[in-house]
Amino acid sequence: MIERLISRWYQWLRWGALAVAAIILLIFLLAQRQSIDVSYGRSPAATTGVPEGSAGELAEASVPSVEEMAALVAADPVVRLPGAIAEWDEDRVQEAIGDSDVRILVAPPGLDEEERDRVRDVEGATIRVVGTEVSGGFYGVSSTTLPEWQARFATGDVTEMLTALIAALREEPDPEQSGLEDSDLEDADGPLARRGPDEAELTEVVADLRETGVHVAEGATLTDVPQEAAASAFPDGALYVALPRQPFGEPMVRYGPALAELFPDTSIVVMYGYWIEYHGPGAENFAEVVATSVYSRFQERIGTYAYPQDNILFVYLNRVTDVRYAGLFERPLPYLPFDPLRVALPALPWLFAACVLAFLALSTRSLLRPPSVESAGGGRVRHTAPPGRLAGLTSLAVEMSALTDETSDPGLTRAISGLQAARSALWRNLPAAHVHELLDEAEAELDATASAMGRADYRPHLRLQGRQA
Repeated sequence: MIERLISRWYQWLRWGALAVAAIILLIFLLAQRQSIDVSYGRSPAATTGVPEGSAGELAEASVPSVEEMAALVAADPVVRLPGAIAEWDEDRVQEAIGDSDVRILVAPPGLDEEERDRVRDVEGATIRVVGTEVSGGFYGVSSTTLPEWQARFATGDVTEMLTALIAALREEPDPEQSGLEDSDLEDADGPLARRGPDEAELTEVVADLRETGVHVAEGATLTDVPQEAAASAFPDGALYVALPRQPFGEPMVRYGPALAELFPDTSIVVMYGYWIEYHGPGAENFAEVVATSVYSRFQERIGTYAYPQDNILFVYLNRVTDVRYAGLFERPLPYLPFDPLRVALPALPWLFAACVLAFLALSTRSLLRPPSVESAGGGRVRHTAPPGRLAGLTSLAVEMSALTDETSDPGLTRAISGLQAARSALWRNLPAAHVHELLDEAEAELDATASAMGRADYRPHLRLQGRQA
């Protein structure tokens, strides 16, 4: 009885290991994803790639035909089409041109692909400016420093880009920069002149911020702060100031420091046209990283199209979220709920291998050590299957039936009844353990019958051992 319990436990352990391995394999396969994750720390920031024309970036402005623009360029070295926004320092650009015949065609931003093609097809134009994107010949020019992006997207200043392109077209060394360094962002006397707000300007902005948290100046195109992106970027809230593109050549008002004094420990976002400044906790490092990330990646689209300020702010807030999830500058990471599957996933292949090895080891032991049944006489008789044992005991009962008498007949009858019951159990595909129990009872009766006959050579454990050997 104990051996049967051990055998059952052994089989449960064996098949249980295989079942666990199958479950682990299923979980591992279902957890796999055929995708590329390029976010920082699983940042939830939304994507920003959209087809042309679907984000309000195309303006109502248009350009004349190629022939008309060619005629304008032939008549004047600088042609500004209606809606053009690019500005530059005329003295510096003229100094770079010298006595060369350089003709500049300036088109508005927000043109569709067909209109931009017409601008590129004007052969007489040495340099073409679409929005604030500058190109000429085989060259295209990009801004590379924060002050250049600030001047370009806050006031439309393309001076540095024009002088660099003219030098390339004339095959001359790049002219000396005007001193545009990142440190100039904090310098009121830098290349882009800055001034503090007067009392009236500051009062108007502060009143709106205290009331709604958002100030939109006349001429700004911001209609609403993207709430979901803002919540991810600044969970503790932020204040927003949206201003139109600033006049070229005039000092630009620096609202950030003044607002930071009035609203301490508060995130403040100020938009000057397409240029965004951040003031508040971590501004000394955080602001430059976010601004560099946004404008280095999207400067071409921002410079070419006429996006509403909502779109630029949306991109900026998503980049803030990415930087926060990267854990830079000791800024607190947003809460991420515990994910048991993500933690356990690396261990699943090892658990699967362990369960498979356990199943194989238990199966090998089962093959090397077939089950044994204890005979009524105390011997050990090995059997490969219940049918073989049934056949052996049935054959022994037939032989003994010719030798029994009145004393031993009852035991033989009971043994034959047990063998018939075992045969019936086999036909009905009952468990092997049950069949062995019936055969054990029949074997015990045959053993008792052989003892009653005085024929030890007919005892089942001796007779069946000899036959199976």
